[in-house]
Amino acid sequence: MPETVFFDLSPERAADPREVDRAVAAKLGRRIDAGRYRVVRRSIDARMARIRVRLGIQVYADGETVASDRPVFGYRDIGNATPVIVVGAGPAGIFAALRLLELGLKPVVIERGKEVKPRRKDVAALNRRGILNCESNYAFGEGGAGTFSDGKLYTRSKKRGDHGRVLHRFHQHGADKQILLDAHPHIGSNRLPQIVSAMHATIVSHGGEIHFSRKVTRLKIVDCRAVGVVLDDGRQVDGAAVILATGHSAGDVYRMLADQGIAIEAKPFAMGVRVEHPQKLIDRIQYHGRERGPFLPPASYSLVRQIDGRGVYSFCMCPGGIVVPAATQQQSVVVNGMSFAKRNSGYANAGIVVETRLEDIPDMRNTVSLGGLDYQRTLERIAFEHTGGQMVAPAQRLVDFVVNRASSSLPACSHPPGVVASPLHQWLPEPIRLRLQAGFKAFGSSMKGFFTNDAVVVGVESRTSSPVRIPRDPQTLQHGSVTGLFPCGEGAGYAGGIVSCAVDGERVAVAVAGFLQD
Repeated sequence: MPETVFFDLSPERAADPREVDRAVAAKLGRRIDAGRYRVVRRSIDARMARIRVRLGIQVYADGETVASDRPVFGYRDIGNATPVIVVGAGPAGIFAALRLLELGLKPVVIERGKEVKPRRKDVAALNRRGILNCESNYAFGEGGAGTFSDGKLYTRSKKRGDHGRVLHRFHQHGADKQILLDAHPHIGSNRLPQIVSAMHATIVSHGGEIHFSRKVTRLKIVDCRAVGVVLDDGRQVDGAAVILATGHSAGDVYRMLADQGIAIEAKPFAMGVRVEHPQKLIDRIQYHGRERGPFLPPASYSLVRQIDGRGVYSFCMCPGGIVVPAATQQQSVVVNGMSFAKRNSGYANAGIVVETRLEDIPDMRNTVSLGGLDYQRTLERIAFEHTGGQMVAPAQRLVDFVVNRASSSLPACSHPPGVVASPLHQWLPEPIRLRLQAGFKAFGSSMKGFFTNDAVVVGVESRTSSPVRIPRDPQTLQHGSVTGLFPCGEGAGYAGGIVSCAVDGERVAVAVAGFLQD
């Protein structure tokens, strides 16, 4: 078995293969040929003023070769195999479909949005002209919300499945091999569309189906078993099972389930704002006043505090990114973040959100299970009203927001449709506002320079997680009262982010295969 060793180098030395060779020899006490080892891990330690790159090196003994641990994905040409309906073509749905192919089942993917190429035109129209297509936008369409995002490929939850398989599957479809090494890998929104298209090609070339611009309006249930779906044009699509992987922005799916008497339940979620700083400022803070230079990436941060019994934390931090309009309904404003592969926008943004529980919601309208969803949508409409009825986003300087002072002007902001000065401190719900204000002060204490009026707070960040969970059995992964219905991914309340959604998609595909074999 190969030996794995770890050591630290300066960023400059870590970027030079000859220096890495010398460091490996010094670590092992002997000279070793470059073909006899490989880098398997790379991370940056910027906790001290002396910034280091930590490398993990796998070294092979005499007679051994640098063997690949890449998994083999055995996609089958499934022909007339049993069809399984997959509702949603986000990370959970796509990875479920790919895994179904390996298991000899036919994925029939139904996506309300468009393919990547026409979807890009709709996103461009939203960015440049403020024209929102409610079915094709940053949330809906091929690849889901992950397609036009930073493309972060790391997760804190590594016990639910093999996240390494997910990274290798991305690499197989065109992602840079660096994602297999970096401690915090990302792809970038400029590269993700091509990768998503390559996955599409794999599914279709092996006999799977993907149908775009088709919305599911009802589940077809016979004798308490899901046997297909009904589309918005009235057509029925039959399958041996249904994987529901619709994402957390598909609020109409939750209402569809409730209307059909299928159990759903409210769960805690998070809402807040997105804050944007100049990237050079974040670099100076995180790299201890040092110029970043060519050997270090744009600096990021991860922040969390407990404020008055609730977590206040950073979410989806995008170094070198931009703030994007992520609404899916007219007369609403939602913001999110994304970045390109080079992360070179000149701005750093992150969601700063507050844990929200049912007892924090003042008016639980409709049913309790949909109360959180209603709360989300109400806040998004309020944000829209404070823009003067435009697709721009309401914004306020950071210090002004914390001290309850209206901003007479705003710094430059990356949000493509633009921003308009708005007193967020006056209209954000008090449980969110007060905790955000205290959280920003605390973050400023731990990151000197973070708390500044050169930063802008943009509202609202309301889609960090699903406010609803679709219950499923922890062993079979099926809905508790509907056989053959497999809730999946972030929209069902079981994942968060690209990798964990993909892992959940693969798990559910395996569970479907087991169910159909019984």
